[in-house]
Order: sequence, then C-alpha cells, then structure tokens
Amino acid sequence: MTILMTVLGIVVFAIGLLFSIAWHELGHLSTAKLFGIRVPQYMVGFGPTLWSRHKGETEYGIKAIPMGGYIRMIGMFPPGDDGKIAARSTSPWRSMIEDARSAAFEELKPGDETRLFYARKPWKRVIVMFAGPFMNLVLAVAIFLGVMMTFGINTQTTTVGKVSDCVIQQSENRDTCKPTDQAAPAKAAGLKAGDKIVAFNGDRTQDWGTLQKHIRETIGPATITVERAGKQLDLKADLIENQVSETDGEGGYVEGQYVVAGFLGFSPASGIVEQSFGQSVDRMGDMMQSGVESLIALPSKVPDLWDAAFGDGERKQDSPMGVVGAARVSGDIVNLDIPPENQVAMFLFLVAGFNLSLFLFNMLPLLPLDGGHIAGALWESVRRHLARLFKRPDPGPFDVAKLMPVAYVVAGIFVCFTLLVLIADVVNPVRIT
Repeated sequence: MTILMTVLGIVVFAIGLLFSIAWHELGHLSTAKLFGIRVPQYMVGFGPTLWSRHKGETEYGIKAIPMGGYIRMIGMFPPGDDGKIAARSTSPWRSMIEDARSAAFEELKPGDETRLFYARKPWKRVIVMFAGPFMNLVLAVAIFLGVMMTFGINTQTTTVGKVSDCVIQQSENRDTCKPTDQAAPAKAAGLKAGDKIVAFNGDRTQDWGTLQKHIRETIGPATITVERAGKQLDLKADLIENQVSETDGEGGYVEGQYVVAGFLGFSPASGIVEQSFGQSVDRMGDMMQSGVESLIALPSKVPDLWDAAFGDGERKQDSPMGVVGAARVSGDIVNLDIPPENQVAMFLFLVAGFNLSLFLFNMLPLLPLDGGHIAGALWESVRRHLARLFKRPDPGPFDVAKLMPVAYVVAGIFVCFTLLVLIADVVNPVRIT
C-alpha cells in the first residue's frame, strides 16, 4: 500500500510539473504570436515525441522526458555579417555560431521575412522571453496566496504548548531541571498548556511574533490575559532576564546564536492558521528573498552535495533538489499521517515552490536561459539609443549567436550540476517526516 501511495504521489507531482512547463511555454507562445512571430513548434518535454498535432502553423506536442519544454521561433538569431544565414568554418567555436544561426532559420517559408524574432523591436523580444518565467511567477503567487489565505499554514500560535518547570539558559542544551534551578515565571504564575494568550500587559496579541517581542522586552511584573475553558483570566507573572535563542524577527530562531532578554518560560503550540492578504504578501516576499539567496548560494552547496552523493555526508534539508528529489518528496507527502487537506496544501506548496524556482533560475542573464536573451535585447536597445544620441550609424541587431560558445559552456555546467543533484536525489534523498 505504501508503494502504491508513493507512486500516486509521484504521478500527481509529474502532472503538476508538466502543467508548469506547459504554462511557461504558453507565455512565450502567446506573446510571440501576439507580435506576429511564426512559431513552428510548441513542445512539452524533450526526446522522442509521444503525441502531437498541428493546429494552424504550429505543431503542439508532448515528448517523452518531462525535464523542460520549448517553442521554436523562426529567426532567433540574425544572419551573419555577410548577410548569409548559413556558412561553414573549420573553427569549432565558429561552427557553433553558424549552426545556431542556421537552426534559427530552419523551415523558413516565403513571407517569413517579416515574421522573424530578431527583427522585432528589443522591447517586444524582452516581453516574449520574459513572458515564460513570468507565467511561472504568476502561478507561484496564485498558489501561495490561495493556500495561505484559504487553508492557512502551519505556524506557531499564541496558545501555550508546554510550560517549562524551571529556568535554563538556552546554550546549556538540556531539558532536565536541577535542584538549584529557579522555577519558571510561567509556572509560578499558573500558566497551563492549552491556555490561549490574548493580551500581554493590556496589549492584544494576534500572533506569536508580536507576543514573543513583548515578552523579550519585559523584565519584571507583567499581566498575562489568557482564555481558558471559555473564560478570560488575568495571570500575574514576574519575568526575569535569561539567555535565549536569537530570533529572526518573525517568531523563528537563529540557530547557535543567543541574546539576553526577558523570559517567561513556555513553548507555543503550532497549528494551521489562515493568513490575511497582507501577511501572505509578506511571506511571499520572504520566500522570494530566500529563493534569491539560495540561488546565489548554489555554488557553495556543491561540496556538501558531492559528499551526500558519493561519500557518507548528510543530505541537509536545504540542499538543492531536482525533479527526481521533488517527486520523491511528493511520494513521502502521500504517506504522511496527516489529514488529506494538509497533504493537498503541501502538494500545492511543492508545485508553487518549483514554479518560483523556475522563475528565478530562468531570469539569470546567461544563455541559453531566457534571461540571457533578455540581456541581449536590452544591450541592443542601449547600443541603438547611444548611436542615435551621438548621431552614429545604427549598429543593427545584437548578434546573440556569437555568444553560443559561452552558452554551451554554461549549459555544460548546468548539466553537470543537474546530474550531481540527480545522483544525490537517488542515493541520498531529502526526506520529510
């Protein structure tokens, strides 16, 4: 049964993955057609074609390997300096450029001279190339906001989960009290597990982050208003100074870092809490920032990935994860002993996170990524504006094909990194429990 449920989870993720890829390519396709660029192919996946059909001038299809997708646009690169579309050279680097240029003009038909990608104004090319990643961003935002505002997210609440018996400095890493330890202020005040703290010194507390801030800023007497068995009670506590874990400002903790602050002595309970629109937007901003930081930190994670794949290193929870790893996590979600609605929410968050990663990754200004083509179009626009400003001849389209040798190097690095992540996902996967 466990194997069957795992397979079901992987299949559901695969469907979400295919939809995300198709959605991305739809952005490119719709804007290309809007600007009159001819698109011979719209494909989801790579490798052998499993299914396809022609509609109008475009072939739509699904291929065997769901690791990406593409649309083919006529005239991605301008002709060479001699005005020819194809030429041959004995230089391997030059051959790459010529092959890329030649491929951009395959299936050229009479009348296509006015429907070439490179002949469009730079701002139109930027829109076409940005539309794909933007579709992933729209989908990620829609899913994140939808789940957080309608279902909620697992977060710490103002309800008491556990009351500490004594005062222990956080850096001591122990939970057992010694005879010499002072009683925790929360226990002395009569706070009990299950109490919901609704006010602190008269100030209403809507979330754990606000309550935690009030507690840490207070040393001495305080009035804690709680809801217990349908009634409100005012408890008197005498908060003391203690060494506690440093917070990130949102209720979370910074591992291994400590500060001296006010101490009450209880742990908050966690629960599914619906978020307001403002809270959801704030969390989306944090996710975006975290995604950018993770992308920048990718090179530094290669040694740990290598140890996890080929050594006895531990696979960290924040380790980069590929499609196979995400599919395995999807299978784990189905087997978790949690309510079905929680499983659905986790699935949706996984798909949304994948789409956010697609957006950020594709915006890197490197060929063959969308961001590389955007950078080329922007550079062309700058060159042409400068030429007009200084009354110089129009430099013409920027020949992105000349960067193809660099693109092959970048693609090679991406392929190697993807293979490393794939091996780690197979032999030492990230697991959730």
